[in-house]
Amino acid sequence: MKQIPMTIRGAEQLKQELDFLKNTRRPEIINAIAEAREHGDLKENAEYHAAREQQGFCEGRIQEIEGKLANSQIIDVTKIPNNGKVIFGATILLLNIDTEEEVSYQIVGDDEANIKAGLISVNSPIARGLIGKEVDDVVVIQTPGGKVEFEILEVEYK
Repeated sequence: MKQIPMTIRGAEQLKQELDFLKNTRRPEIINAIAEAREHGDLKENAEYHAAREQQGFCEGRIQEIEGKLANSQIIDVTKIPNNGKVIFGATILLLNIDTEEEVSYQIVGDDEANIKAGLISVNSPIARGLIGKEVDDVVVIQTPGGKVEFEILEVEYK
């Protein structure tokens, strides 16, 4: 199976979610099912059916997280010598040549991506266009809004 690149922070977030689902959410759902069973006829018991549905979602998410963690390749970018190249996990300071606006992104795994926090997926068009480039390179990225030119001002492995 294909390995999933992930930062240390991303792996920790998934482990925390997994812990919450297994040790908090799962027992809550089991209690809700038991309580709903006590109300009698299960055919017409909406609480029971809702709790069973929640259980299905919870168990599905647990399996999904366990699969991702089992197939993850956790990359600690701080242990890689900084040669100025854009790689997975790097934080890049870019200058939008058209607007003269500076923007900073960190390239992370799909589950960690949050554009508002400056975290972009390794599979995003911007990240794909940046990987392998170096400081002072000018890259043209095809975005949904058209082509955008960026100059790489800084690459940090933090």
